[in-house]
Parts: sequence; C-alpha cells; structure tokens
Amino acid sequence: MEHEAYLEMAAVEDRHWWFRGRRAILRSVISKLQLPAQARILELGSGTGGNFAMLSPFGSVTAVELDETARQLSSSKTTTVTDIRAGSMPDDLPLGCQKFDLICLFDVLEHVEDDAAALAVVRGRLAAGGAAVITVPAFAKLYGPHDVALHHKRRYGRAELAEKCRQAGLEVAKLSYANTALFPLALLVRLADLLLGRRRSSGNALPPVFLNEIFAAIFSAEHHVLKFMNLPFGLSLLAVLRAAPEKG
Repeated sequence: MEHEAYLEMAAVEDRHWWFRGRRAILRSVISKLQLPAQARILELGSGTGGNFAMLSPFGSVTAVELDETARQLSSSKTTTVTDIRAGSMPDDLPLGCQKFDLICLFDVLEHVEDDAAALAVVRGRLAAGGAAVITVPAFAKLYGPHDVALHHKRRYGRAELAEKCRQAGLEVAKLSYANTALFPLALLVRLADLLLGRRRSSGNALPPVFLNEIFAAIFSAEHHVLKFMNLPFGLSLLAVLRAAPEKG
C-alpha cells in the first residue's frame, strides 16, 4: 500500500463502517476459539494498529508489519501493544522460534506474492491446539480499482482458498463469506468504478454519518448469523484454520 493509503486508514479505521463491522465479526469468532488465558497472539500485517484494541483482551499481542509509516502510526495510537516488529511474509519474520495460540491475517494474504508459502509459515508458527483466523477479499471477477489502489495481488474463490490452506497443512474449521447483506450495493459501486474507468474506488471514503452508522450496524450484525452457519456469498471470505496433524 502507498504511504497515503496508510494515512487514510489510520484516520478512519476507528469510525469507518467496514473496519467496525469486520472487528465485530472477528471479535465474535475469536471469542469462540477457547484460547488459553493470556494467549500468545500474532497479527501479521498489522497495518496501522486498528485491531489491537480488539485483540488485546484475548492475550498478549505481537505485531509484524512491513511498512515503516504503518508501524509508526500504530505505535503512536496504542498503549496495549508494544511489540511491533518490522517484517514481511513469508521469508522475513523476526520471531525466532516463537509459536502462537492465535495467528491473525486480516486482509493481508492478498498482498503476498507467494501466498502458499505464507500459509505454510502460518502452519509452522501455530502452537499445539492453536488457530489462525484469516480474511481475504472474495470473487476474482470483482478485481478492480479498489484492489489496484490497495496493491492486492488477487481476490479469492472459496474453493481456491480452502485448497491452498489444505496444501499448506491447515485444516479448515470454518470457511464462510462475509459482508453479505451489503454485497449488492458494493457490487453496483464496483461495477460503476470499472465502467467509468476510475483509478480509485469510490467506496474508500468515509460516508455521511447516518449512512456510516447504518452500514456498520448491518455489517456487524452478521456475527450473529456466523455463529450458526456459513454465508453463501459476500465481499470477503473468513477462515478459521487449525494445524493438520503431521503426516507419517
């Protein structure tokens, strides 16, 4: 991502409906994982630190982020996470021999050129009984200005993500679409961007307050449904993964 994109993210991620809705869903999913007290948590690609307050109640958080601007922004806005390290996936993780009870990649995998190798790294860093929670953008045909602006390498299909996880030695405990209720509206926005040749997605900006609150409530409410079932379509994919038993 560009320097300006991180500045924009830091400015809006506490308020923007998409970040708020995603955090509500992730908080609900993580709360069901039966993590140990003071779990060892790793957030890979932690950006500007918008998830730290959500993750910290579950345990001690270590964060890894490639971009220096993002690390500086996250350090300046948090008192809950002090272990923020420079690094990238899959080959430059400054973690020694550490393993973790929970590994988080929230809209990160799509930025990594070798996503298969990155998933294998996740498998190798999971402690016994640990879990990984991953979100990625869904549907390759929706790839457009929004993805280009954010330096996405790809968007994922459900079967594609599941197979890549299995090949990396990860068992899929849950795999669902998310951001389903707002999918038709988002689809119209993305199609308009493509047809009009826009270089930046018109969906990046913070909408008017009343719309922002409505969208946040709609997106957040999906966590109630995801407790009981998987959603059939949506702008994102959400995966909960466990380490598969070693072969042989």
